Amino acid sequence: MKPDLFQAPDYYNLDDLLTEEHKLVRDSARAWVKREVSPIIEDFAQRAEFPKQIIKGLGEIGGFGPYIPEEYGGAGLDQISYGLIMQEIERGDSGVRSTSSVQSSLVMYPIWKYGNEEQRQKYLPKLATGELMGCFGLTEPDHGSNPGGMTTNFKDNGDHYLLNGAKMWISNAPFADIAVVWAKNEEGRIHGLIVERGMEGFTTPETHNKWSLRASSTGELIFDNVKVPKENLLPNKSGLGAPLGCLDSARYGIAWGAIGAAMDCYDTALRYAKERIQFDKPIAGTQLQQKKLAEMITEITKAQLLTWRLGVLKNEGKATTAQISMAKRNNVEMAIQIARDARQMLGGMGITGEYSIMRHMMNLESVVTYEGTHDIHLLITGMDITGISAFK
Repeated sequence: MKPDLFQAPDYYNLDDLLTEEHKLVRDSARAWVKREVSPIIEDFAQRAEFPKQIIKGLGEIGGFGPYIPEEYGGAGLDQISYGLIMQEIERGDSGVRSTSSVQSSLVMYPIWKYGNEEQRQKYLPKLATGELMGCFGLTEPDHGSNPGGMTTNFKDNGDHYLLNGAKMWISNAPFADIAVVWAKNEEGRIHGLIVERGMEGFTTPETHNKWSLRASSTGELIFDNVKVPKENLLPNKSGLGAPLGCLDSARYGIAWGAIGAAMDCYDTALRYAKERIQFDKPIAGTQLQQKKLAEMITEITKAQLLTWRLGVLKNEGKATTAQISMAKRNNVEMAIQIARDARQMLGGMGITGEYSIMRHMMNLESVVTYEGTHDIHLLITGMDITGISAFK
């Protein structure tokens, strides 16, 4: 087992922009990833299994809803702290960060923002520790980039709702205790429902044979005449804007997380290039390898500045959906390119599990399309700057 020698790049001294609390939160998460994730993640990825033993630790480092108020079990941290935690977790593995993102932004966030006080008290404290795990049901087999076309629906049956439909590509689904599910009522209005494992007619088959996010548990949500108590409806927001608001929070976390994956690939390639001797000198001393490394650190630095500014805007309540969309698209594309260049620098060693690069590269191929594809995010920016929608 190789030791985790990761050293985070900070070419523009961005640490000077962080508070002492920010750095403490980040360093705690970084130390935990080095201790608990790095030693095991290659094995779990090879076996296509999620390491459930890390759930408790994720809760302890603030990986679940760190910005949720303390009265509901959260840490009450700001948005930059949330981003830094996501960065460090994804430095370990995108699949582990997916588990954390889903729990934080797609399960805890809607219960906190759209739920009532009883729902907050019932679910949030246990979600914050990982005692309960959740998932988010929006994407359907025939409705991905167009979630408003969903066919999952529920009907009023007197003392309960009757839920029917299916969701797919759902992180955490196979082991989740609850699912925040988005479905249309009889008038076609989208609402959020909390569906609990054990409700008759609710099943979560696992998705197998993935080449990406192999250390993340992915599945489907199947609803066959599921009786959902009326008190499980999220009462404070409806319409497509409700789930999209959750995705804003999750995409913000992804923008930070992708930097972590990129930093890990860069750090691995830099260390390897200094040690690998060809033609009687380290390959780090050749022009083409220096070009790759220089471009990597430049793009990482640009992404760090982008997310820091976005974090400030989030803290001030000023960050727009389009701004978050831009950061998600830019940073994931940046990370993929760095992973590909880093893999080439390591040659054949780059495809082995002895190094993290190929795993990051495969994972990022999912991150670039989930929670809004690269192309859809481009069109969100295009609509924002022109005022004209290209979606229809």
